[in-house]
Amino acid sequence: MVEKTEHGGLWPSLYDPLRAMGARIADWLSPASEASGGEDTYHISMELPGVSEQDIDISVEDGVVTIRGEKKTATEKKGDTWYFSERQYGAFRRSFRLPSDADGANASAAMKDGVLQLTVPKLAPEKSDTAKKIQIAKG
Repeated sequence: MVEKTEHGGLWPSLYDPLRAMGARIADWLSPASEASGGEDTYHISMELPGVSEQDIDISVEDGVVTIRGEKKTATEKKGDTWYFSERQYGAFRRSFRLPSDADGANASAAMKDGVLQLTVPKLAPEKSDTAKKIQIAKG
């Protein structure tokens, strides 16, 4: 449930566009990803340069694939008269709702050149090999 208090005057109208800025910034900074579907599988690709496989967690729950991780990099350089140190830390989380014909239990993932490739097979459609004759009731 969302509760919003209405105020009259100038201040609320200026504040409203900034209300969800944090969520918009988080979406903008989250890793670039692509989701597509093929004939037999669904594919999700996510760019994760500098993130190791040990720092990534992938889970499937209630038809939603969630990819979580954390980027940790540290650079340190020294010279005769200078010293440079830089650290970057940041957590990310992206979720994708799977279609009803996706088999999330058999999903697989691979990481190559900083790109995570997640493959989710489609469930085989149920086919009836035998025809069934339906009798018409009299009466």
